[in-house]
Amino acid sequence: MSIGSMESYQNRAHHCHLLREDERIFIFALEVQGTNLRDGCRVTLSGFTALDSNMRIALFTETFLPKTDGIVTTLCQTIRQLRQLGHEVLIFSPEGGIREFEGFRVVGMKSSAFPLYPELRLALPRASMRSILSDFMPDILHIADPALLGIAGLYYGGGPHGGALHLPVVVSYHTDLPQYLHYYGLGFLEPHVWKFLRIRHRRAAINLCTSTLMVAQLREHGIDHVALWPGGVDADLFRPERRSAEMRNRLTQGEPDAPLLLYVGRLSAEKNLESLRAWIEGNPGVRLALVGDGPRRTHLEEHFKGLPVHFAGFLHKEELACAYASSDIFVMPSRTETLGLVVLEAMSSGLPVVAARAGGIPEMIQNEVSGLLVDTENEAAMRIGELLQSKPRRTAIGDAARTEASRRTWRCATKQLVDFYEQAIALSQAGRSLMQDSQPMGLRARSRKAMGRATVFALRKLLP
Repeated sequence: MSIGSMESYQNRAHHCHLLREDERIFIFALEVQGTNLRDGCRVTLSGFTALDSNMRIALFTETFLPKTDGIVTTLCQTIRQLRQLGHEVLIFSPEGGIREFEGFRVVGMKSSAFPLYPELRLALPRASMRSILSDFMPDILHIADPALLGIAGLYYGGGPHGGALHLPVVVSYHTDLPQYLHYYGLGFLEPHVWKFLRIRHRRAAINLCTSTLMVAQLREHGIDHVALWPGGVDADLFRPERRSAEMRNRLTQGEPDAPLLLYVGRLSAEKNLESLRAWIEGNPGVRLALVGDGPRRTHLEEHFKGLPVHFAGFLHKEELACAYASSDIFVMPSRTETLGLVVLEAMSSGLPVVAARAGGIPEMIQNEVSGLLVDTENEAAMRIGELLQSKPRRTAIGDAARTEASRRTWRCATKQLVDFYEQAIALSQAGRSLMQDSQPMGLRARSRKAMGRATVFALRKLLP
């Protein structure tokens, strides 16, 4: 970047959001001191007046289209809403053949398949990202589950040792990676993963989680400045009126009169899908449709061999909405969901949900009212049987679920995200670093800092 363009960049970042810089900054800093972001509270932005409500957001994500999962759904819906609200987005993601989304540029980086999960593409950051960012002139960086590609976002975001851009950073936490390790025989790595998570989240002005359980979990492991950013659902797409006799016949494999259970999501180890065998064996005559795909499919086909289980593969948009509305009960055995968007989609479709009492799911379901939460396989089988025996109860729970889900719109969730962006920008402009420990450093802390500087030095060789 030339000196002139750098000055223009800094002037834009400085003047775009503050009316004037005076004693109000210090008042704001005092307000922040009295605000407990660790409890997910909202920072009050008194003393700051926005001159331009439109933002430029650079989004770094380790997973994006054409992949299908909850993170991609969240990001796509959020980008769509940001466009409608008048904001601009630049997207960095692993190469997937997508050049633009919602009219915004997608910068695909060369990637390779992850051995444990071939559908996941891992991309290394490249020096070319710097010039692309400089041309875009973002107001803020949003990094979703930073792993490899997100390192560039964390580096350019800066802090005292980062790249020259020194932009405010918001990090969103979507994947319960420490818990996932146990399903792949790597549980012994959990303490080391938490160390990595603390390092990456320390650079963020605000860390966002999709459930209060995840907020608490990050806090318990020493991650500060955590706030709640719940997801949403497209209630116009996912609604009971999508029920289709053709889809039901398809999902039941020609047995439309049989009770139909539905699961939507990845077919992977952490989803605990093997437990569904006991759920359906406890209810003879019940059929199960698994919508989605993943590395566990071959294993699951063998596991459910001889049972009325249909592997439907991926369904999208209207077809997926029809699948929800054409089923009788939605089942979710996973105990690692940070949110569980598919549960919200099922609820919005008027479908009663039977789900494991774990992760972020209990925050969406009022037990016995808008769904049923279970702790064991036997309890799950029993509760499914009770629902199948009482259509009025299924209808009542489905109606309550629809009402609850309809309150969670993507527009509301995205406006809340924009509020967090504004807070992060204000915190950065106030000159208050939320990323540094104010306590005197001991020998171990100084050693860690030296190692961090060495790492940054290496990154500067890769990402100037």
